[in-house]
Amino acid sequence: MTKQDILDFIKEQKTAFIGSVDENGYPVIRAMLAPRVIDGNDIYFSTNTSSKKVAQYLANNKACVYFYKRGRFKYQGATLIGDMAVCQDQPTKDKIWRLGDRLFYKKGVTDPDYSVLKFTCKSAEYYCDFKIETVLFD
Repeated sequence: MTKQDILDFIKEQKTAFIGSVDENGYPVIRAMLAPRVIDGNDIYFSTNTSSKKVAQYLANNKACVYFYKRGRFKYQGATLIGDMAVCQDQPTKDKIWRLGDRLFYKKGVTDPDYSVLKFTCKSAEYYCDFKIETVLFD
C-alpha cells in the first residue's frame, strides 16, 4: 500500500468521518460529504463557520479522517492522522466552492458562515482482510 493507493481509495468514497477534540478533551466524530479537493497531503472540506467543529479545531488542530468501503465480502478502511486548519481566506474558499453551495451559504462564496477545513495528513492506517498497513505521508 502506497500513499497514492490511499489517495485513490479515498477519492472513491462518498462520505468521510472527521474527528476533533472537544473542550473537555473528548473525541468527537462527524460524518461529512466527500472531500472537495485532494492536493498532495491536503484534503479540503467545506463547512459552516458557526459549527462546533470549527471552534474545536481552532482550539486544538489535532484531527483524524476516516474513510471506508463495505463490500459484500470485503471491508476496507483508512484512518488518516494529521492536523486540521480552518481557512477563511478568499483564495482557499474560491478553490473549493461549487455552484450548489449557495443552497447552504446564501451570500455565496464570500458568506462569513462559509469556511474551509484543510486537513494535512501525516500518516494513514489502511485496513483490509484482517491486515493493517501504516503509510507515512512525507
